[in-house]
Amino acid sequence: MANPIDAVVGRVKKLMTGYSKLKEAKQISKHFSDYLRPVVADSPDSKTKVFNIRHQVYCEELNFEPIRDDEQESDDFDDFSIHAMIQHLQTGNFAGTVRIVHPDDDSKQLPIEKYCLHSITDEELSPANFARHEICEISRLAVPARFRRRKIDQFEGAATGVINPQTYSEEELRCFPFIAIGLYMSAASIVIAKGIPHTYVMMEPRLARSMSFLGIKFHKLGPTVEYHGQRAPYYINPSLLMKNLTPAFKTMLKDIQHSIAEQKHLFSQ
Repeated sequence: MANPIDAVVGRVKKLMTGYSKLKEAKQISKHFSDYLRPVVADSPDSKTKVFNIRHQVYCEELNFEPIRDDEQESDDFDDFSIHAMIQHLQTGNFAGTVRIVHPDDDSKQLPIEKYCLHSITDEELSPANFARHEICEISRLAVPARFRRRKIDQFEGAATGVINPQTYSEEELRCFPFIAIGLYMSAASIVIAKGIPHTYVMMEPRLARSMSFLGIKFHKLGPTVEYHGQRAPYYINPSLLMKNLTPAFKTMLKDIQHSIAEQKHLFSQ
């Protein structure tokens, strides 16, 4: 089965090439906001949607986790996480989700500490060096297959998550690579709003490279290891994010921050 990261990487590259002709930064942000919006998932109903999206991707598609009868993929980290989704405005469907794991006491770890601590060789930036409330981890990013398919890919049938051409226009399909970017920027907006200084993420190096095309430059903390595929530990903070982010995507981030700020009451406690 094809790895969805391949599609993300390839389409981000094509996205940057295609949008190099757009001189106005506002056009990129407008292209996202015309079709999609970030949503903080705080209610039981919205969290049910989050866990179902994750089940679709992590259990049904990638087989990283076992299939569950309730079609809800969740774990103990969700008890101290903030969840965000990207919503497709025309249909109301949710096009992806991500979480920010934020420990609230000394007894709680980040996923990267529990499962991949051995991969962190940059000891100065080890999460163990910081207070629990100063660290977080971006994890469980999931984009359902139907939001990663172009019309020309529609040959495997509905079971593989093909897009109904009567529902999604060709112009909207070209915007779907923005979903993963929008999820990371939604997570970043929450991290900045919460004032969390240190952020960790375990990701495939090629996805980190694709994010660097946008100016999102993660600092690699150690070697690539086997963890649901080839992944490596990365670190970023608000200063590193804003230092390298391209002007066009700074505008997109600013707009997402504004949208997230309107929902800040959902994760302020």
